[in-house]
Amino acid sequence: MKKVITLILICFLAVAVNAQQNTTAITGAPATVKLVSEAKPAAPVVETLVVKESEFNFGKIPQGKPVTHVFEIINGGKDSLKIVNVQASCGCTTPEWEKDKAIAPGATAKITVGYNAAAEGAFNKPVTITYNGTENKQLFIKGEVWKTPAASAPENKSLSDLKN
Repeated sequence: MKKVITLILICFLAVAVNAQQNTTAITGAPATVKLVSEAKPAAPVVETLVVKESEFNFGKIPQGKPVTHVFEIINGGKDSLKIVNVQASCGCTTPEWEKDKAIAPGATAKITVGYNAAAEGAFNKPVTITYNGTENKQLFIKGEVWKTPAASAPENKSLSDLKN
């Protein structure tokens, strides 16, 4: 048993000494010797569908007043781009775009997103663009709907005094 333990310790020490010697050799190597091959930087990923803004904040909007925003997209690829579908997350958000038009490289197109401000409170709605068959990109609209008063403001009687 002592021989097995001694043998294991000798192997461990041999590995440790060898590792220290290799480290010393690497540290003391001349500057002209390349020890590690340099990895080439990865080619930059070119976005096919580029959006100028991926999120739009309507801020505070009155209840019952629909609002719209136009998102501008650019074809950043080398081939024409086809928007297959633009899908909103609920019925209160309605996207519109030119369905049959291919977008040439470098050209722009517009997606108009409408929001029906019927429900009071904050909202954050995703809109998913499907293009070139299976690729997706998401846009977001957000804001806060404030409740409008049920009745109009009371009549200002002193206004008639000013007219006289």
